[in-house]
Amino acid sequence: MSHPAVRPTSVSKPSADAAIGLPTVEVKGFHRRFGDVVVLQDLDLRIEQGEFVALLGRSGSGKTTLLRTLAGLDSAEGQSVRTPSARAVVFQEPRLLPWKSVWRNVTLGLAGGDPRARAEAALGEVGLDHRANVWPRTLSGGEAQRVALARALVREPRLLLLDEPFASLDALTRIRMHDLVLSLWRRHAPAVLIVTHDVDEAITLADRVLVLDGGRIAAEERIDLPRPREVGAGFQAIRRRLLGALGVEHAAPGEPRAAAPPPLVPFPVREVQA
Repeated sequence: MSHPAVRPTSVSKPSADAAIGLPTVEVKGFHRRFGDVVVLQDLDLRIEQGEFVALLGRSGSGKTTLLRTLAGLDSAEGQSVRTPSARAVVFQEPRLLPWKSVWRNVTLGLAGGDPRARAEAALGEVGLDHRANVWPRTLSGGEAQRVALARALVREPRLLLLDEPFASLDALTRIRMHDLVLSLWRRHAPAVLIVTHDVDEAITLADRVLVLDGGRIAAEERIDLPRPREVGAGFQAIRRRLLGALGVEHAAPGEPRAAAPPPLVPFPVREVQA
C-alpha cells in the first residue's frame, strides 16, 4: 500500500457532504503510540458512504484504538483523519444507565425535537417499543444490545461504529442481531465499521473485510457473495484467505492435521434471550 510522501496536517473534522463524492471516512498515514509501543503506523483507510466494512486483527493489533479515533473519543490532532460529525458507537457492553428508563437511555445527550417520540420510533425499529418504560435491569442481554443500537440510530449517524457488539451474546441471539443490523443498515444507509474477532461474522455482514497487522491494513477482501450468505465454497475460500492473513494455518486437502486438543469439561451456560 502506497503512502504519501508528505502527510496533510489537520484536526479530525467532519467530512464534506456525500453528494460531492467524498468518502465518509478518510485516514492517511495515521500513527498512534503509547509510550515506546507503536500501535498504528502509516495507516490508510477509506470508507465510502453506505459501505459496510469489517475490521479483523489479533488482540492488541490496534482495532479498538482505530475505532476510538474515528469515534472522536481519542484525539487525532495534527493527523489526517476525516470523519462525519454525525456518528455513533455501539460497544460490546450496552452501557445503559440503570437509574434511567429504557427510553431515557436512548435519548441520552440527544438535542432537539420531541425526545420521547424519537426514542419510541428508534425502539420500534429494533422491536422494543413495548419496553420503552422498563428499567434496564429487566432486559435480556440481546434486548440491552438492541437498546444500544436504538440509542445509536436515534442520532441518524452517517457513520456507525460497532466495537464487538455481539461478543457476549449466545449463538442464536447473535444470528438475530446480525439480521437486525443488516436490515437497519439497508434502511438508513450509514457507513458501518464493525470491529470483530469472528471471521465468519465479518464475512456474513460486510462488503469488505480488512485485516489489521503490524499497525497497518495488511490484507483486504471484497465480499461479493449474495446476502443472506450461506457457508458454501465461496464463503469457505474467503475464510481460508482471511485466516491465513491472521496467521492461522490450514492443512491442505488430504494433509494430516494437528492433533485436536483434549475436550473441555462441559459447563452449563445460561442462554441470553433476545
